[in-house]
Amino acid sequence: MHRHFLAVAGAAGLLLAAASAPLRAYEYQQIYGQPLAGTEPRAVAPPRELVVYNGRYAPGTIVISTEERRLYYILPGNQAVKYGIGVGRPGFEWGGTRRVAMKREWPSWTPPSQMLRRRPDLPHFMPGGPENPLGARAMYLGGTLYRIHGSNEPQTIGQAVSSGCIRMTNDDVMDLYDRVKVGTRVVVLR
Repeated sequence: MHRHFLAVAGAAGLLLAAASAPLRAYEYQQIYGQPLAGTEPRAVAPPRELVVYNGRYAPGTIVISTEERRLYYILPGNQAVKYGIGVGRPGFEWGGTRRVAMKREWPSWTPPSQMLRRRPDLPHFMPGGPENPLGARAMYLGGTLYRIHGSNEPQTIGQAVSSGCIRMTNDDVMDLYDRVKVGTRVVVLR
């Protein structure tokens, strides 16, 4: 575990962690007649939790530990919300500081030309929706091709399988999306 974070046990942390996304997942199921991938009971992804934070980053910062495969959203009062994530596979790791440049709900996906050269089987465009690999929400990282986004493959959370993007369950990405503003600082630690 990263040295600046400690787990906090207790009902208050679980209530905070679970407060925002379940209603949307329920609404999705009512509309589409099936559960939203990544919002099933947490059999695959590690649970979202409230943890103690004693680090140097200010509240409102996203800190991504690619080694731990965890994303921390720093809160006031020496706390953070900790999420499980999927990260870039070997050769696609990266680190540094960026800002959230744009946010989208149910984003469409246009694979970059580099990805299409590696994977000519991919569609050149995919509208947003439950089959889209960007999932329910995306936060675009300025100056990069990368995003923090949901996934319709929740079993990949905790793994290094992406082309550099940070994957989250749809449930978790909806929770983070509501907390984050355009301009939010994102620190990616390797």
